[in-house]
Amino acid sequence: MGNNSATFGLNGDNHEFQVMQGSEGPDVVDIRKLYAQTGAFTYDPGFTSTASCESELTFIDGGEGILLHRGYSIEQLAEHSTFMEVAHLLLRGELPNQTEYENFTNTITRHTMLHDQLRGFYSGFRRDAHPMAIMCGVVGALSAFYHDSTDINDPQQRMIASHRLIAKMPTIAAMAYKYAVGQPFLYPDNRLSYTGNFLRMTFGVPAEDYEVDPVIEKAMDRIFILHADHEQNASTSTVRLAGSSGANPFACIAAGIACLWGPAHGGANEAALNMLHEIGHPDRIPEYIERAKDKNDPFRLMGFGHRVYKNYDPRASVMQKTVREVFAALKVNDPVFDVALQLEEMALNDPYFIEKKLFPNVDFYSGIILSAIGFPTSMFTALFALARTVGWVAQWNEMISDPGQRIGRPRQLYTGPKHREYVAIGDR
Repeated sequence: MGNNSATFGLNGDNHEFQVMQGSEGPDVVDIRKLYAQTGAFTYDPGFTSTASCESELTFIDGGEGILLHRGYSIEQLAEHSTFMEVAHLLLRGELPNQTEYENFTNTITRHTMLHDQLRGFYSGFRRDAHPMAIMCGVVGALSAFYHDSTDINDPQQRMIASHRLIAKMPTIAAMAYKYAVGQPFLYPDNRLSYTGNFLRMTFGVPAEDYEVDPVIEKAMDRIFILHADHEQNASTSTVRLAGSSGANPFACIAAGIACLWGPAHGGANEAALNMLHEIGHPDRIPEYIERAKDKNDPFRLMGFGHRVYKNYDPRASVMQKTVREVFAALKVNDPVFDVALQLEEMALNDPYFIEKKLFPNVDFYSGIILSAIGFPTSMFTALFALARTVGWVAQWNEMISDPGQRIGRPRQLYTGPKHREYVAIGDR
């Protein structure tokens, strides 16, 4: 590979392709004309070696354990910013000054209420419906209520739709929770912060005032920041793929929610919490570590390792600090927390886990925190969707604005039957 081109040999012919360089990360070989020049496709299941787009939003260096949003490290953002600042950063390109921050939060706050007819949607679901099933349905239905922000060719409508999605997702998620537990819905309170408002809508009741605990509010805000965007993962790629057809933004985000629902993506923190409960006591950790090493045992340690990070997940270190703050504020004495800390320590010092680079990821801690705050496990993925909506709408806006954007159309390696003649049913 030269400085700006790569040579590809096929059937005795050499073909040159441009090598593109980003501001960070590996070089990218531009193979857009590969099929036209060679008649061949590349084969890349899971697209693990394929750059599907050009983006300025998020950069991950999995080997070094680095996560940047618009150049800012996730550790600094989680420590010093609010979720609304990070939302402004992803959506508008820069961290806001004070005036911009106030204007942005005011805009989001003014969109937090749902169209009142949407309340009727909830009664159509069974009481035991999964919150993600409700969120898929309700978010997809938003396009039926907000026609004035579905023209994707109008930048103003695109931004209004983005604001609406970010603002209404906490209300939709809180109402899904309330419906499941049989409590009345609470309207948003515009005097509260984005995160404080969500906590009140989820855990408050009309019969009494709800006071937002600042420690819990900060912890939830941090969880939202840590989940705001994560480059071209499965759900984000789904949003972009749906959007590439020209689908309206509400349909695209509903598609992202559906993808996130999968246990390999958004459900990992629930699986990690279930595993910690199964272990139950620190004394049983060695037994489970040995089981994890046994290739013949189906048991796997959930919350360890990551598809991209081959080092310590930078979000996990922020979570570890946050879980201590939450447990101290709530005066929780939970053996599951002791199991988590000791399991982490043992795994980080075990040659088997070090060699395989099985470090704790963000899901290892987030489930414990959410459970301590009072969320049932069925809400975990819904909270993930709430936070990731910011990243999804930022990625969707970037895609729509990209002049080189085309409808997504992956190719395949066909291994089915060759051409066959049709045989009438009586002769088969």
